[in-house]
Amino acid sequence: MEFRNEQQFIDALYARLDGLRDQAELAVQQALSETGAGFQARLERDVVVAEQSGLLSALNAGENGLCFGRLEFSDGQDHHIGRIGIRQDDTDRTPLVLDWRAEVARPFYLATGHFPMGLRRRRHITTRGREVTALHDEILDLADTERTGHEGADADAVLLAALDAARTGRMHDIVQTIQAEQDRIIRSPHRGVLVVEGGPGTGKTAVALHRAAFLLYAHRELLAKRGVLIVGPNPAFLGYIGEVLPSLGETGVLLSTLGELFPGIRATGTDRPGAAAVKGRAGMADVLALVVRDRQALPETVPAGSGEDSAVLPEPALEIDHDDYGTLRLDRTMAHEARDRARATGLPHNLARPYFAFRVIDSLTQQLADRLGADPYGGPNLLGADDIAQLGKEIATSAEVHAAIDSLWPPLTPRQLIADFFAEPTHLPADEAELIRRTTEDWTPADIPLLDEAAELLGFDDSAERAAEERERQERIAYAQGVLDLSQGSESYEFEDMENEFLAAHDIIDAERMAQRQEEADHRSAAERAAADRTWAFGHVIVDEAQELSEMAWRLLMRRCPTRSMTLVGDPAQTGDEAGCGSWKRILDPYVGDRFELVRLGVNYRTPAEIMDLAAAVLRARHPGFEPPSSVRSTGRRPWVRETDDLPGAVADAVREGAPAEVRGGRLAVIAPRPLHGALAAALPGVRAGEEPDLTRPVVLLDPRQAKGLEFDSVIVVEPADHEPSDLYVALTRATQTLGVLHTGRLPEGLAERR
Repeated sequence: MEFRNEQQFIDALYARLDGLRDQAELAVQQALSETGAGFQARLERDVVVAEQSGLLSALNAGENGLCFGRLEFSDGQDHHIGRIGIRQDDTDRTPLVLDWRAEVARPFYLATGHFPMGLRRRRHITTRGREVTALHDEILDLADTERTGHEGADADAVLLAALDAARTGRMHDIVQTIQAEQDRIIRSPHRGVLVVEGGPGTGKTAVALHRAAFLLYAHRELLAKRGVLIVGPNPAFLGYIGEVLPSLGETGVLLSTLGELFPGIRATGTDRPGAAAVKGRAGMADVLALVVRDRQALPETVPAGSGEDSAVLPEPALEIDHDDYGTLRLDRTMAHEARDRARATGLPHNLARPYFAFRVIDSLTQQLADRLGADPYGGPNLLGADDIAQLGKEIATSAEVHAAIDSLWPPLTPRQLIADFFAEPTHLPADEAELIRRTTEDWTPADIPLLDEAAELLGFDDSAERAAEERERQERIAYAQGVLDLSQGSESYEFEDMENEFLAAHDIIDAERMAQRQEEADHRSAAERAAADRTWAFGHVIVDEAQELSEMAWRLLMRRCPTRSMTLVGDPAQTGDEAGCGSWKRILDPYVGDRFELVRLGVNYRTPAEIMDLAAAVLRARHPGFEPPSSVRSTGRRPWVRETDDLPGAVADAVREGAPAEVRGGRLAVIAPRPLHGALAAALPGVRAGEEPDLTRPVVLLDPRQAKGLEFDSVIVVEPADHEPSDLYVALTRATQTLGVLHTGRLPEGLAERR
């Protein structure tokens, strides 16, 4: 199919897109209108709806900027490239536009004049909606004399235009501007842990998200079933990146913070200083294991009145009143033997509990049998096996016996165990215990790994649920059998005087299979099912700001990904969390040793050179050998530093001045210590303190931890001396255009010289 110009091609492409959308919508409507009651009919309907709805999501996501490039090869082959692949028509597999992830599309990102990869020309297409607004051609075969009039002297013009564009409060995909070093990481064949390290503005997050999209394209069958988990540092960050993968046609990914990774709990509390570091140490796993063992108790006291007629004090025991047989005595020896038997199974606490209970019940049954069946003449027990079995049933159904068992080996939940532990921290030094002590369930992100560890130690005894499900299954089978019997009886009556040559229902299906067909299938997406299932094993996990997570947090994440297929992105120089590991070796050594691949991004695409020089000076004051990533551009605008005695007023004035004409319509961030937020918010119309920021608003108020991974056109950093050096480094590197610093007192080293 030939087109006279790119606008004609874009028109044809969107006509095809509209046709596909109409087909998908019609298929969904037809499927929903088919009201077949049978299981197979419902299943087929649900499959069609799921498939066509997924197609609609991909088509709608790719609507904006659907096609952004054209590859012209020296052999005469031409290909358009876009966010999603679209074929010419339903019968022709020839692509109208190539998916950017296809192997044949790689020259768009890797070809150079020295290594053209068979290309003679690479065209960048800029669109607004469905209108072509700009074309930029790069000549790769200098021997080719054909010219289009769209050639540009600056090969990086498209990249620089994207970097200079005003921010919207939402990250955009970078499929039009992926650089060669980024492409190699995105398409890396490494199947284990891939670590992407880079300083501010190097595109670590964008690379990780596009790697997720590429893996979903290359390993669709596996990852569609197991899903991809992306862990971000805070809710604002997840909102910031939330539109990237949908814009690439991928919607089956679970985005979560650490505080959301335990189903049923959303951790929004805040730890006191030092508490997160205590909770995050790997040694907390051993502490919690001891806490669980403490709950597997033995009788400690001698019942009142025991041993009055004896010089020997009896061993501690629990006395259990039984309505029919008097008092039963569960002594320490019996309980110890039962506990050893249960612990020997190696099962988690709740799953080992039945073994403890069975042994206690056996011991009490034998105790009662010895009492009731004792031969006064010293002969064998007078009770038979059936009698003893009956006694065992009565013991096993005694509420008093089960109360005694619960007192020694109670069923526990993770929330109950951790809440009790925080109320009375044990197995910790006194100063650390005091740091984490609390009596409310005001869960913090640092608590989530502890809850997850507790869930592993406790296990979940689902025997009651499984028994209930089996009862329901048997009821369905019985009902189905009744239907078949009724059907068979009706047929016998109808054809009693003639030979029946027709197949009846009972000839082709039995009751069990019929019951199975009536069960409701779970048609939730992998991401939806994974969010509700703590034990879900993801096909791939991506962690942003990975250097910030504690050792206990890594235990949680490694459980979520037993295959160790992970992409970790971060920058040790930006480690700010007191529980953060910082070192890749420290993070990964317990799980994969040195079997991980480390790649580094060294080009800063976000931060202009003038701002990066100032930020680097802050870290060099403490680490003289520090080298920041190289900025790809310079704006000519130097950061300013001002002293003031009216901080709220000065911030308000700076905000009003902070939107120069070239970035008007963009976003400005005020980054300040959290204690100052109330006063600053009062001076900034429309800005509120104490809530997750709405990054789509023109002005937002953040602390440095909230600003991690984000970028703004302009940034005002307040009271830099009150920030930790790594946090200050983060704050100073968020701007794409202008940076200002306001302070009332001293300045930290590195900034004082720039005043």
